[in-house]
Amino acid sequence: QVQLVESGGGSVQAGGSLRLSCVASGSMFSSAAMGWFRQAPGNKREMVAGITSGGFTNYVDSVKGRFTISRDNAKNTVYLQMNGLKPEDTALYYCNLQWVGVSYWGKGTLVTVSS
Repeated sequence: QVQLVESGGGSVQAGGSLRLSCVASGSMFSSAAMGWFRQAPGNKREMVAGITSGGFTNYVDSVKGRFTISRDNAKNTVYLQMNGLKPEDTALYYCNLQWVGVSYWGKGTLVTVSS
């Protein structure tokens, strides 16, 4: 059973920064694709950023140039560095792990950006 635990959320003013972390259990981490998703009230969950096992990254257009996803396989951890935060970034942020066709989710960490 894979467990994902997110941390690093909080309340910041517009223009501020936060770094989210997600620690995964299990020995498959280095072979897994990882991602960060978010869901704002009344909205569907959307992918924010993803990183493959080989380190290739992709981002939703709205965060390109502001957010950076990275991973540390030695620590079974994926990060999301968020700079230049905007009120529209306010959401519950979820960590996702995909491995051999199975998707696992964390419980989320809340990010609130005030104007």
